[in-house]
Amino acid sequence: MVLAAVAVLVVAVSLFGGNDSSPDDPSRPPQAAPVSGSAPAAGNPADGPAPTAAEGRHLPRSAPVRLLIPKISVDAPFTQLAIGPTGQLQPPPAANTNLVGWYADGASPGETGTSIIAGHVDTATSAAVFARLGELRKGDVFHVDRADGSRASFTVDSAETFAKDDFPSQRVYGDTAQAQVRLITCAGDYDHSVKDYTDNLVVFAHLT
Repeated sequence: MVLAAVAVLVVAVSLFGGNDSSPDDPSRPPQAAPVSGSAPAAGNPADGPAPTAAEGRHLPRSAPVRLLIPKISVDAPFTQLAIGPTGQLQPPPAANTNLVGWYADGASPGETGTSIIAGHVDTATSAAVFARLGELRKGDVFHVDRADGSRASFTVDSAETFAKDDFPSQRVYGDTAQAQVRLITCAGDYDHSVKDYTDNLVVFAHLT
């Protein structure tokens, strides 16, 4: 079930950015054609081999409550993200610039698997929660406070930018035997004709 849910997450990468009146222009799920070319290549993480056993440290499932990234002064609450009735991932509300979204049908941060956390880089009116996400580097640490009272700490492995028309879906969304997190936002140039950014920034991190 988790693998199937994570496979749908390829729709997320075009949702989080924009500085026109309609900053969020969702793309279709991977089995359909992208809208306006804004979605990444439609790879299916479920096509790869599933992990057979958990590796390394991991925590039981618990919903995230707050994201703390000291280096870039992020202290933001979470909202749950879900696939809407049209098959599109619903983004965090753009009216709240200090809000991150967690794909609730995937792994929770700290749980074995790939947990997806996404946020806007900007909105129609101002910079948003992930405006400085590109400053993170290998070895930086961030934290997720969880509903069970625990704090999951993550160490950044890399921060990489990918063109949306050449997005490595399997690498970003594919399941893992470790407890890992992906922080995702928009990057690159803003194309006013399609109201979308050209790239996505993905921060890869693991539970420590």
